[in-house]
Amino acid sequence: MASGASNSRESAEHGGSPGAFVARGASALPDIAWTATQMRAGERIVIDAELFAAFEAASSPHSLRALKSDLEAFDSWCRRSKRIALPATPELVADYLDARAGQGAKPASLARYKASIAKIHQLLSLKDPTQAELVKLRLRAIRRAKGTAQAQARPLRFKGPVRDVEREAPRGINVRALLEACADDLPGLRDRALLSVAYDTGLRASELVAIGFGHIVEALDPEARLLMIPRSKGDAEGEGATAFLSPRSVRAIAAWTAAAGIGEGPLFRRVQVRRYRARAAVPGRRIESITARETWDLRKTLPKPAVPARVEYDVGQGALHPGSIGPLWRTIIARAFERGALSDLTADDLARLLKGISAHSTRVGLNQDLFVAGEDLAGIMDALRWKSPRMPLSYNRNLAAEAGAVGRLVTRLG
Repeated sequence: MASGASNSRESAEHGGSPGAFVARGASALPDIAWTATQMRAGERIVIDAELFAAFEAASSPHSLRALKSDLEAFDSWCRRSKRIALPATPELVADYLDARAGQGAKPASLARYKASIAKIHQLLSLKDPTQAELVKLRLRAIRRAKGTAQAQARPLRFKGPVRDVEREAPRGINVRALLEACADDLPGLRDRALLSVAYDTGLRASELVAIGFGHIVEALDPEARLLMIPRSKGDAEGEGATAFLSPRSVRAIAAWTAAAGIGEGPLFRRVQVRRYRARAAVPGRRIESITARETWDLRKTLPKPAVPARVEYDVGQGALHPGSIGPLWRTIIARAFERGALSDLTADDLARLLKGISAHSTRVGLNQDLFVAGEDLAGIMDALRWKSPRMPLSYNRNLAAEAGAVGRLVTRLG
């Protein structure tokens, strides 16, 4: 927790605003409460530190970081506009959402900003301005103008964009080709295991990098394993879930951990690569060639053998950062293309397709492969730990259109 105002001390005024904050119930403020004290206030505001502490204890780190970022952005805009952030008026919130929409923010992001403004007002026992009809109507107008469809990550499917996952040959960007193209050096072994596990489990980036050795347990199939997922985005209370790890992933994990020499802690870690160039042999110098202007050293008369090029690896102790997963997928794809593993794609195809690849691509790809394999919605939701059918249906929307009545008719017509 960040150090803040004591329970008997008022904060200084910020940015020339007439408001001030009074903390009550604790000698140190939780992070979100401290963030609130930095916002431009228009009146005296009492902070219930115990309420903020309870809120932080009930929230995920990701949610707290998002809220803090949203509040700082809102306050910064208010300062530039010379307006009061706390308490905010409905007109102010509506103008802020309009401004963010004008900067390119999507409706889903605007909904998050609105929720963050509502949350800080609720925590400070201030009237929630986001419930005003003006805010709702302005947000509805933005949605009507921009549409509510979210950009979907390009799927990384096991055989690529095929209709029959069992019989058709892989094509396009496909996980199978990427796995085969991974090198057998330390980074390549790590990338093969990481990609294989990501596809098998459909884990989000934060869940993927959180995997530890203790989370992998035996399965009924002696060549497979089960992955215990202690917490996920849709499991705020930590009920836990289980995912299946194929024999392919088990072999990839074993190869990676053996080469990296790790057996506990985080499974997927940073690998630093140091490359040294080759050096040619250097003959020894004759003693009389060493001039008086040089430093006298008999070692100069000794020949130096040739030194071959070499590569050294340093495996980190901590887990990969979630933000590194998307760039890793794009790097793996680019390297596979360079090695000729994606032979049906041109350089222009690759450049276009890479733009849609993100950390979520393996999750979308698994979702779509389950759909084309004939799994029902309930099975897909269970496998990918969805709480609502909205997202899996969204991911499969295009495939459903192809498999629908018109798609079937056109296929028969030839």
